[in-house]
Amino acid sequence: MKRFGWQMMLGISLVALSAVLYFFHYVFFHDYHHIFIYLVGDIAFVPIEVLLVTIIIHRLLSEREKKSKMEKLNMVIGAFFSEVGIHSLEIFSRLDPNASQIGAELADAGELSDRRFKWLMTRLKRYEYLVEFGPGDLEELKRFTVERREFLLRLMENPNLLEHDRFTRLLRALFHLTEELENRKDIGGLPEADIRHLKGDARRVYSNLLSEWLDYMQHLKKNYPYLFSLAMRTNPFDPDASPVVTG
Repeated sequence: MKRFGWQMMLGISLVALSAVLYFFHYVFFHDYHHIFIYLVGDIAFVPIEVLLVTIIIHRLLSEREKKSKMEKLNMVIGAFFSEVGIHSLEIFSRLDPNASQIGAELADAGELSDRRFKWLMTRLKRYEYLVEFGPGDLEELKRFTVERREFLLRLMENPNLLEHDRFTRLLRALFHLTEELENRKDIGGLPEADIRHLKGDARRVYSNLLSEWLDYMQHLKKNYPYLFSLAMRTNPFDPDASPVVTG
């Protein structure tokens, strides 16, 4: 009740003020017929006013605000892929023995239509993500993720991430893998059971990372062709990718 106390008092005050003004109108003009005509007319317009203000206009403003938040979030996602995501994909795709099954299609992402993007996203949900660690792979992965731990922490503090559940899951999975690796001092002498556990954590990151990358590529293609051009020239799934423009 305390929370709504001032709103209730304001409402009562406004109704009382309106009644006083109508009273003075009657005192000066003695025309209650005119008062009721406009009173009923004003009340009849209230539902339309509610429709215009609280539904249509409010929804348009909400959509505009949401679009603005998503633009800011996509800037954060772009920074993530520049600092962490692209190199992480290079590592995981190299550790995936089946990467060639989807690598050719992902390498040609620049030629994909919206319909093809959607189809490929569905296929990625059914793809069996594999991660096989060879000698030195865990050390490389640990070094890379731990070096970017502070960057990941700063990203997780961004309030705009609340608008994007998938990207939040990706950051959480990557940060968890970073903590798992950081807490293992002798990364080269782990038992097989622990390596299987780390493979599971790595696959979680890999699957979220790949889906998010493809979604971000579609966003760039639609809205920022110049950024998309560079992204395709540095495509982690294209073995011939080069940032140098040759033609």
